[in-house]
Amino acid sequence: MQAEFAGAPVKNVAMRFGGQSSREEFVITPRGMESGAVFTLSLSVRDALERVGEATIQLDLLPDISAEDVRHRLSRPRGKQSLSNHLRKTLNLSGVKRALLFELGGLEAAEAPDRLAHLIKDLPVPVFGLFPMDEAISTDGGISFEALDDHFMLKHRPGQFVAGEMLDWDAPTGGYLLTACLATGRAAGRGAVRWLNNAENT
Repeated sequence: MQAEFAGAPVKNVAMRFGGQSSREEFVITPRGMESGAVFTLSLSVRDALERVGEATIQLDLLPDISAEDVRHRLSRPRGKQSLSNHLRKTLNLSGVKRALLFELGGLEAAEAPDRLAHLIKDLPVPVFGLFPMDEAISTDGGISFEALDDHFMLKHRPGQFVAGEMLDWDAPTGGYLLTACLATGRAAGRGAVRWLNNAENT
């Protein structure tokens, strides 16, 4: 499935893990999945993997349709249609969503509508690991805020300023991360100007 759908976006889905949820899309990769929906949950997933060695994300393939409505639609006679065609016609389920459902749900041709509906609304996605750090879009760790003054200067290295992902914080990805990096960079830059002006006047 991953080879066939690598690079394919999975749109209009909801993910849940550890009390968090996300309604962003994600992308199938040759080794798993990535993008917005995954990044939102990645910190909690990482902590679970470190703590207990396993994690399972719950995926809702049709978040805008109730479980009851899904069951009702799936109860329609499908005649000689394949299960895949039945899912496509009754629920407008895309090819990549159907592939996920078959691969992760272990579906059989004579699957009962109740079980199908349950899997469509609550598909378990086991997570076996995260991509290595050199492929990460964002990482945690860095210089603690306690080591800085109010202007982002290192307390024990006067004249050295830090910002953005040099700081120890779990930055949300996307526009939030970029905005925060720019904001802390601006604050650190102003701090550097202030420090230089003070140094010249002493």
